[in-house]
Amino acid sequence: MAGSRVVAPGHVQFGDDLLLGPHTAYGWRTLTGWEDSPGLDSGTVARSGAHGAYLGRLLAQPRTITLDNIVIRTEPRRMGAAVRALRAATALRDDEEALVMQLDDEPPLLAFARCIRRSIPVTAGGYALGIVTGAALQFEASDPRRYSLIEQQATTVIGGSLRAVNDGDAPAHPVITIRGPLSLPSLTDTLTKQVLEYDVDLGPADTLLIDTAASTATVNGESCLGTATARSTLEELYALPPGASTLSLRAAPGSVDPRAQLAIRWRSAYW
Repeated sequence: MAGSRVVAPGHVQFGDDLLLGPHTAYGWRTLTGWEDSPGLDSGTVARSGAHGAYLGRLLAQPRTITLDNIVIRTEPRRMGAAVRALRAATALRDDEEALVMQLDDEPPLLAFARCIRRSIPVTAGGYALGIVTGAALQFEASDPRRYSLIEQQATTVIGGSLRAVNDGDAPAHPVITIRGPLSLPSLTDTLTKQVLEYDVDLGPADTLLIDTAASTATVNGESCLGTATARSTLEELYALPPGASTLSLRAAPGSVDPRAQLAIRWRSAYW
């Protein structure tokens, strides 16, 4: 489980196996990129015939996180095993893993990242004495947001509404599940007025799964993006803003069935 070994301020867990910080072999002194704002791509365009510019959207770039001045301590002549474990946990890979940090008594936060740089200085006598100083790890998170460890869930039936609270300060992308039977399933955020609607018929055993972060929509595993109606927003733009949202499940007239159900799950998101 993400962050299951993080129990004290200063703990950093990457994946299932690597824990850094107090009471581990890997101490660290400097962290950059975690509390910093990510880089931004600006959509602002200069005016051609007047002063200033046309205001555009700001989109966050991937987040780069660096742990510097790592000190590795072991029993004398046992450094090789600690370094091998560090190498294995931070090996180059295509997928991202959970990176969890707790800096003080506040709850830890989670990012999904992969290690893109590892530096382990080797000095004369360091391995024999059981101490390596000045090591560093650098991670890149394609999603620059940080998330609460606790994944929240809420459900409602056809014709009902549910309340979803994003306690963070960044938009949070939910994963949405709609189970039949119903036709033309429609999900509306009553605050933002955003709608997700698909021209499909769901039977009692059918499930519509919408992953808004991945911008996918499937019925029983088969893509149904082509069935989105004209008033349906792009999946990647459907997010829970900071604060409370109310989501309503509706369907085509005459297709209402009390067995139809909406379920969402999300994590509060933070810049």
